[in-house]
Amino acid sequence: MTRFLALLGQRIRRDWVQVLLWAVGTGLLAYASYVGVADAYGTDQDRTSLLAAALANPVILLFRGLPSGTDQGAFMVFLIFPWLAMLAAFMSTFLAVRHTRGDEESGRAELVAATPASRTLPFVATATHGLLANALLGALTAGAFLAVGLDVEGAALAGAAVAAVGVTFLGVGLLAAQLMRTSRGANALAVWTLVITFVLAGIGNAIGTPSDDLTRMESSWLTWLSPFGWGENTRAFDENLWWPAGLALGVGVVLIVVSAALVSARDLGGSFIAERQARADASAALSTPSGLVWRLTRGAVLGWVVGGLIVGLLSTSLASIVQEVGASNPAVENILRQISGEGSIEQGTVTTFFTMLGVLAACAAVQVVCRARQEEAHGTAEPLLAAPVGRVRWLADYLVIALLAIVLVVAAAVGGAAIGIASQDGDMDLMRTVVVVGAGQVAGASVFLVVTALAFVLVPRLTIPLGWTLVLLGMMLGLFGPLFLFPDWLVHLSPIAVTPTMVGDEVDLRGLWWLLLATGVGAAASLALMHRRELEAGG
Repeated sequence: MTRFLALLGQRIRRDWVQVLLWAVGTGLLAYASYVGVADAYGTDQDRTSLLAAALANPVILLFRGLPSGTDQGAFMVFLIFPWLAMLAAFMSTFLAVRHTRGDEESGRAELVAATPASRTLPFVATATHGLLANALLGALTAGAFLAVGLDVEGAALAGAAVAAVGVTFLGVGLLAAQLMRTSRGANALAVWTLVITFVLAGIGNAIGTPSDDLTRMESSWLTWLSPFGWGENTRAFDENLWWPAGLALGVGVVLIVVSAALVSARDLGGSFIAERQARADASAALSTPSGLVWRLTRGAVLGWVVGGLIVGLLSTSLASIVQEVGASNPAVENILRQISGEGSIEQGTVTTFFTMLGVLAACAAVQVVCRARQEEAHGTAEPLLAAPVGRVRWLADYLVIALLAIVLVVAAAVGGAAIGIASQDGDMDLMRTVVVVGAGQVAGASVFLVVTALAFVLVPRLTIPLGWTLVLLGMMLGLFGPLFLFPDWLVHLSPIAVTPTMVGDEVDLRGLWWLLLATGVGAAASLALMHRRELEAGG
């Protein structure tokens, strides 16, 4: 027991700042969200209208929770629960990998294993540490709900559901650390599991069955394949169902037990999925700086391309389902026609999905530019620039690959949309809308690319936080701004909200020329400024 307490204390001392930030941040997000919701949607009529619009818009349901009535508490859980659960999930997976596979990579695990603590006790201490961290996060989340005056049982269930989802992903992180050879691979496997299950829950909600009064949604079976779906189906502040939270907690415990069994079945530093062997000789593609940039970023780019393919596929596959829902429910049909303006319901659905695609394309571009900053900060850019490769050429390669990433993501979405139409025997005339709004999102995402490049040149140490913050702001304004009744001028600050779209048979260019001008000026300015800039390592 003394050795266990010593190992647990070591983990708490090492992590207490990070865990406290995750837990307090999640609680504050819950509290601030309630205040914002109470101000923007204070009346029952306001909440009813928003829920009706959400039930008619699959994109909203993809990123939000499960509608469970117009009560203030249930309404707030619908808007914020997936994000609270996602924070718990990220905290848990990173914690699990850091103290298992990460310690093996650094050699710390080998030193501990040479003591009487052996190999099992550190794993038990890590699992206990993760459970305590999720208990703290869940308690602070429940406390935030209580602080705004919501009922005790609903607040306790909401906090418990968030913590239970976190425990599930604690198990996912521990299992990934046993399977993968490196902490980078384990984190990637855990995060991909998180993203896929998040999308599964969203799709399950989007294709569920709405109630006649458009204030509730019954999930489809897909939602039950996801821990996020289990947490959402607790329906806190409405039905207050505890068993879905128990299901998430039980699956998490099972994963932890399986991981513990795997720890003793492998060698220290080994893994159940073998690490890929490197080639003895570099390929001809690595003979140029552009080839090197592509080699460094292609894995991330391909991940975003897969995301684009899925979004394109959903945009046309779900269009027919949305139309069927509208046909069976006149209230939904009226809302769909308001969303699609003068165009058809299918055009409105495709436009809404491709706005989300613009966010994915922007993420791909920003990640490529951020890789340039990582190469600079880690000192690996310096040997390359010592060769006959100028700084401007070096940055230009990253800009070209980032633009290529945007085009590939959008092209995959267009291809996915075509597959969706063909599989549904739909109207191929819809492809004109797909191509127009897809091309428009290339222009919108390119603005994020050049702004991040300017940040890289002018304030290199802020490149990564500034680039991702701008993408997040663009998503909040462009995708959710109309939902939260932001004024048009504020929504139109997001490049993805002013891209060309189709209105009937006509193309509405909207802010295309401004987007192209901003992209051209930003790219030219970043390259010109890079000519006079010195490398800035560290940070």
